[in-house]
Parts: sequence; C-alpha cells; structure tokens
Amino acid sequence: MSAQTPAELDPLDDLLQTLDLEELGTARITVEGVGDSIDLGESGATVFLGRSQKMPHGRVFGGQVLAQCIIAAGRTMAQVDDGDGPRRIHSLHGYFMRPGDDTKPIRFAVERMRDGNSFSTRRVHAIQDGLPILSMITSFQEHAGGLDHHDAMPDVPQPDALPSLTDRFGGVDHPAARHLLRRPVELRHVQGDVFAEPGPDRVAHQDVWMKAIGRLPDDPLVHAAVLAYASDYTLLESVLRRHGLAWSDRRLRPASLDHAMWFHRPVHADEWLLYSQESPSASGGRGLGIGRIFSADGTLVATVAQEGMVRVKPS
Repeated sequence: MSAQTPAELDPLDDLLQTLDLEELGTARITVEGVGDSIDLGESGATVFLGRSQKMPHGRVFGGQVLAQCIIAAGRTMAQVDDGDGPRRIHSLHGYFMRPGDDTKPIRFAVERMRDGNSFSTRRVHAIQDGLPILSMITSFQEHAGGLDHHDAMPDVPQPDALPSLTDRFGGVDHPAARHLLRRPVELRHVQGDVFAEPGPDRVAHQDVWMKAIGRLPDDPLVHAAVLAYASDYTLLESVLRRHGLAWSDRRLRPASLDHAMWFHRPVHADEWLLYSQESPSASGGRGLGIGRIFSADGTLVATVAQEGMVRVKPS
C-alpha cells in the first residue's frame, strides 16, 4: 500500500485504498435473555477495518460505506466454490442509520447467513464507535443461464458531446467546486447539472453519464463496489429538479435513508455508463429515486432505488 496520505493520492487511488479493507478476525454474536423455549442460536462474524474519504462536511459519503460493505461481504465468498468462478453479487438492501465521522475508522462485521446450492446471503453491519451506521443484507449467485430481456436505453447525447465538470467548474475558486473536481468518478449530466443552480425545467427525470476516472483492477467485485459508490451521487437529483432546487440551496437538508440495488449483468465501472433516473414520489420530507444503469451499448446492467430525506428549511 502507498505511503502517501489520502490528500496526496490520485482520487481513484484514494478510493481503491479505501476499499482495500483489512481483515481483523472473527467475533461471536450471541442472543441472550429471551428464555429457554426459543433457541435463536449463536453466530459468528468476520470483521474488517476500513478508513473513510475526507468530505467537505465531515460526514462519511454513503456510497463509500455501500461499496465497502460489498467488498467485505465479497471477501467472505472465497470458500464458496462452484467450479465456475466466484459467486457474484446480484442484490443488496441497506439502511443508513447514523451519519458517519470521516475522521474515524469503520468496522464491517459480516455474518454468513446461508450458502445454498445457487445463492449465498450475507449480512453486513458498518460500525463506528460501537454503533451501526449502516446495515445491509446482500446476496450472491453462481453463474446461471435462463430467461433474458431488458428495457431499452433512452436515446440521449453521447458523453463526448456533453460538458465535463472541469468545463463547468475548473475556473471556480470554491471548496465545493474543488471537491467536485477531485471525485474518483466522472459525471456528465445530459440535462445539465444542479450543483450550483436548479435545472431549467421542473421535471422528475434526468440522465447522467458516469465512469471511473481511470482503469480499475480486473475484479468483478471491485467493479460492483465502484458502481454502488457512484450510484449514490445523483439519484435524489430527480427530486430536486422536480421542485426547482439545487445542491447549493442553503435551505436543503438531504440525507440518504436506504439503498437497494440489483446487479443484472456484468459491469465495467471504468467505461461509460448511462444512469437514467426518475422520482415517482416525494412526501413527508422524503423523496424516492429510481435509476436504471446501462452500458454504452444499451445493455441494462443494474437497477437502483433509494429513498432520501429531502427537507427544505424555511429561508
């Protein structure tokens, strides 16, 4: 591992180091005090340790914790060998419980819930200061054939025809702009971004091209983790567009509440992917975002859903 500090690292190298978790050992999980008539058993967890990327607001980026949970769960799959390569992640369902502190390490406790003939289930708790900040259940599947269909990709301009964030903010001397330009995943908004100002139309839909800024290791688990990381960047923006808001609005109080993701087909997160997003509903201070991720050739590779807190304080 490099001796460089995170601030000195290339943004993608920083992400890959953040995903390079250290295995600490095992812990026992025991249920007590429920009476002798109910046997809920005892289980073990494999524990990993990871650091966080620095964020302007001091809170851990939710996509980072999602990605680290995928890596932690995937590391426990090494002993499940079907003879045709490792089982690959096909879904995850997670809840964000508390904000994380980006100055403190995170421990990931992975429980092996079940290894069946075709599927393996894992539960992961991301823990800081003895308390869970995210809890996730995820499932892996051996390679299999079967019925195959998918939605068509929207007809949108190609990424090379769209301005980059460097084009938009390269000359802006502001901490938020500098942070955008040091992200490990490049974003290009088809309908224009909503970082500094609202979109021109109040519509609950947008399309965003995205890819890692450099080549990733030839490891399907890493590509799935980076895709989950990137999926958390912009999914609530369809809520903001619908209500004429921008990330820079000081009244806005956003936070991710949960995140679900289905990995339909193999993905290369270091190649251009189209993230087509919409918000079917917002109510009660919450907004729902649903996204479909397509490879550049039009293949649907993943579907994402996230509900977030989207509160707007009085001015």
